[in-house]
Amino acid sequence: MRKPVKEIEEILKNTSPEDIFEAVSEFEDDERSSVKKAVLAALKRYNKYLDETERVKGLWAYEEELFSEGNNYICGVDEVGRGPLAGPVVTAAVILKKGCFIPYINDSKKLSEKRRGELYGLIIENAEAVSVAMESHDVIDGINILQATLRAMKNAVTGLEVKPDFVLVDALTIPGLAIPQKGIIKGDSQSISIAAASIIAKVTRDRLMVKEAEKYPGYGFERNKGYGSAEHIRAIKEKGLCPIHRRSFTKGFL
Repeated sequence: MRKPVKEIEEILKNTSPEDIFEAVSEFEDDERSSVKKAVLAALKRYNKYLDETERVKGLWAYEEELFSEGNNYICGVDEVGRGPLAGPVVTAAVILKKGCFIPYINDSKKLSEKRRGELYGLIIENAEAVSVAMESHDVIDGINILQATLRAMKNAVTGLEVKPDFVLVDALTIPGLAIPQKGIIKGDSQSISIAAASIIAKVTRDRLMVKEAEKYPGYGFERNKGYGSAEHIRAIKEKGLCPIHRRSFTKGFL
């Protein structure tokens, strides 16, 4: 006896993407129009999954080349928070397990907050090692944002529990790092290791700024994360600066 349409729709809707092709084989000869529609929708989801699989495989290109040269532990490094008016710059260094598959991983700026949170956990699960380092607003004011970023990046790499054989960095190269490295322009959308680091850094900093919003209400840190939104700039003009503002970034608003 044939299954009811609603039951088939639920089965296909709840089937994981990698198992869809096998699941639809049971229903592809069903002539009911609603079942055909459900099968077609499931196959479209399966094809999107295949496309995503190929995209993620492509993100391993830099790492695969380095593996072929005898490097076993490849570290990706990225930063978040060079532009905000308040809070620290946060950097992350990530060594992923060789060949792991993390669907939807990408440059953190291209992902929703919900997706970043989901990927954060998957990256931790699929990593050989993860390290986060940051430099405060005071350090940024003292030595400038670029030097603060580079110092935090170096600390993130040296803080890894597993020593990398090679380091891939988004756009920059890290001075004084005694490990071979390569800076990749827009690396967070080209290297899976750098993409992973960008997500770890972004989620870490966003969560930190939500906590800072509780200590320093009225600036909207829970929404703007310290960036110069209209709400944030208006609050600075009305309330003045709070302890975590970057004085070198906010002179024009006072």
